[in-house]
Amino acid sequence: MSNALRNGEGWQWERALHGIVPPLISPLDDAGTPDAGALAALVEHVVGAGCTGLFMLGGCGEGAWLTYAQRGAVVRHAVRAAAGRVPVLAGVMLPATGPAVEAARQAIDEGADALVVGSPYYFGVEPAAQVRHVSQVLGATSGPALLYNIPQCTHHVLPPGTVRELARDPRVVGIKDSAGDFEAFQAFLAIKHERPAFRVLQGNEALAAASLLQGGDGMVPGLANVVPGLFVALQAAADRGAAAECVALQQRIGRLAALYRQGSWLAALKAACAMRGIGNGRPAPPLLPAAPTDQQAVRALLREAGALDPVGAGSGR
Repeated sequence: MSNALRNGEGWQWERALHGIVPPLISPLDDAGTPDAGALAALVEHVVGAGCTGLFMLGGCGEGAWLTYAQRGAVVRHAVRAAAGRVPVLAGVMLPATGPAVEAARQAIDEGADALVVGSPYYFGVEPAAQVRHVSQVLGATSGPALLYNIPQCTHHVLPPGTVRELARDPRVVGIKDSAGDFEAFQAFLAIKHERPAFRVLQGNEALAAASLLQGGDGMVPGLANVVPGLFVALQAAADRGAAAECVALQQRIGRLAALYRQGSWLAALKAACAMRGIGNGRPAPPLLPAAPTDQQAVRALLREAGALDPVGAGSGR
């Protein structure tokens, strides 16, 4: 992707968010400082494979667990590494409106092209509070936002009715749905009939092929940190309507997704990236790096997938 996808007011989101937008890990050095070199290598890895955007500070990016200074550094390093080739989206998935507004202003100041915002959490919230939360985050900056439905982390669903209400605001460019509820995903797709520019992205890798073949605009898959080309190939097959090819690629994704079951899924993902030469595998506290037995299992899965070459030396698939 090039700067040709920018218009006078920013990115053409209906094109920029068609494809694979990986939720990047946040590589940390031994002191806990975001590792600019490792992040630059990761950006080259995914952009070179054909990914169309970068989602920073989501779950894979540990956004809710990093300090204010760490979050700012992650966005700054990502923006510098992207160099205008693809948009940088920054998660502001914090439990209340005040912290999310603060994080939103920081992210835009650091150069993020858009925000990613979901439901408040910790205390119970009803749909009206979710609408107020997103509206106040949007009102704090001039940037657009992608909604994020991940009730397994926020403990609150963003229901289709609430998403439809929020989608009336043109600054809401779409939604990433990681809930794993395919019926709700189809309801999000129905919003596109009312507003065709609204992007609907699947974040659950198990539903990748089904989502794309039924009209989803793309994927936000954590495994794209490791094998971005595999998901880019799936997107291309879905765009061609090649259902059998999509099924075969989905089976490969499913086998590799077993790495998420090796201890802490986040430590396992970071270990997999380290095995490809990206970062040191260290998650944010209180998590520890993957245990040796879990690392062995992750290495075996990468070997089966043909993804043990250092980044830059293999296919990236």
